[in-house]
Amino acid sequence: MTAEIKKIKKTTKAAKPAVKKTVKKKVVVEKSKPEMEEKKEQVVLEEKGAEDKKSGYLYAIGRRKEAIATVRLYKNGKGKITVNGKLYSEYFPTGEMEQIVSGPLKSVGQADKVDIEAKSFGGGLRGQSEAVRLGISRALVQLNVNFKKNLRKAGYLTRDPRVKERKKPGLKRARRAPQWQKR
Repeated sequence: MTAEIKKIKKTTKAAKPAVKKTVKKKVVVEKSKPEMEEKKEQVVLEEKGAEDKKSGYLYAIGRRKEAIATVRLYKNGKGKITVNGKLYSEYFPTGEMEQIVSGPLKSVGQADKVDIEAKSFGGGLRGQSEAVRLGISRALVQLNVNFKKNLRKAGYLTRDPRVKERKKPGLKRARRAPQWQKR
């Protein structure tokens, strides 16, 4: 039986590469050289367009509590700010959060000159808005080092280190002790 199994395995191994070769030959025969050159040219043109868009942005990360925001600042923009694919005025429900996000741009006078694309996750909306603010501030400093003085003075470049305190053993929360019972 083992000899029969070995023969079957050998024949199947030999058959598989032959099938692959014929498929490859058919694909090559169907495409002529001028068609392949046209496709290469199209791919090169598409990549150049993507490179122009990609090379025109600065990248920064902002954090606050459990929220993390990655920010892309596009030069030569029109002042459009998007967070997770939505306009920031739609994503953040209150005007206060909108002011938090747009604060760094207004303080350095770049509100109508750059586009911002941010992706934020984790935490709540307040933490996300402050994480986006820190990311925008860091990206603006990359754009122009002279902005650093104004942003630092306004407090936009300071990472807020306050986070939730860990739970301690024997307590119900970080500091909340169980209720004391006399008897």
